[in-house]
Amino acid sequence: MNTTQELLAAGQSVWYDNIQRSLLKNGEMAGMIARGEIYGVTSNPSIFMHAITKSPDYDASLLPLVGSKLSDEEIFFKLAIADIQAAADLFQPLYQAGRGSDGYVSLEVSPYLANDTEATILQAEKLWKTVNRPNLMIKIPATKAGIPAIVKAIAAGINVNVTLIFSRQRYAAVMDAYLKGLEQRVSAGLPLDSIASVASFFVSRVDSNIDPRLQKIVDGGQAKAQKASDLLGKAAIANARLAYEDFKQVFSSKRFQQLKAKGARLQRPLWASTSTKNPAYRDVMYVEELIGPDTVNTIPPQTLTAFLEHGKVRASLEENLEGARSVFTGLESLGISMKEVTDQLEVEGVKSFSDSFAVLLEAIQKRLHEAG
Repeated sequence: MNTTQELLAAGQSVWYDNIQRSLLKNGEMAGMIARGEIYGVTSNPSIFMHAITKSPDYDASLLPLVGSKLSDEEIFFKLAIADIQAAADLFQPLYQAGRGSDGYVSLEVSPYLANDTEATILQAEKLWKTVNRPNLMIKIPATKAGIPAIVKAIAAGINVNVTLIFSRQRYAAVMDAYLKGLEQRVSAGLPLDSIASVASFFVSRVDSNIDPRLQKIVDGGQAKAQKASDLLGKAAIANARLAYEDFKQVFSSKRFQQLKAKGARLQRPLWASTSTKNPAYRDVMYVEELIGPDTVNTIPPQTLTAFLEHGKVRASLEENLEGARSVFTGLESLGISMKEVTDQLEVEGVKSFSDSFAVLLEAIQKRLHEAG
């Protein structure tokens, strides 16, 4: 049994945070599925940007599109949808065997729509219909404009991977949006048992934002330096552990139990951004410290390789919750506002994906021009 199979036995599914056409064509992804290393796939604009701009995998598909009247964005989605469909087909047996518990492949709406509710809904519906796979998840960001789009997508029967969640407050709104969408389906007399959703709670980026603030206090050498030093590398895991506590509370509530009786599934927390950015930290820290039932961890290639080699599995997610709470008391006493941090991270997250998308579309235009 490999370590990701051990995770599955502990209630956590590993989804691969990577997609590229060569992985689909050379049998590598099929092999990972067969070996029980991955149980789903997630993608985002940054992943596709690297896949399309840094490999020749897509050149043959681009050639027939030279001179077409499609926009660069339409061409991108044409390329991406082909990959997503191929990946979804690879995962179809797993999806069917688990009756929809795993085997999902995620495709994100354009990051340019992050603050446009109606356009997000329209694109989510279009992508869902075009990909036409039951094990697809449409990724919708947890921005203020994204929340009502999530409600409508769930109500319309679309599987949703809610992305870019950084704060517990926004996570509460995400869970509420999922339940509202299900409730609207009930009111319309529609079934619930085919709807799946995950809530992608971002992890390492929290430490990447807070640690430099703490280090500045440490470097100042004042009375609070030791407290700041003690909190380095602690905020991200504490944030996720308390979010899991929120998840358990919402999904044990009477409100959800009434929906569950009609066939509703849990909206599982998905730990995203789980590669370790700080080389001083253990390279699998954000996997090992967040293991618990009814969760997903979407792991990028380098981190997955490391976890398969030397990862340790233990039921860690609910360890030392009082300690997790004290982390935020400590940060507050040092003048570090979690609201300020998470608001900034959301803005940066949307910008990062938008920037990647811009680079991607520019590269597509350049390739088409060179081929023409």
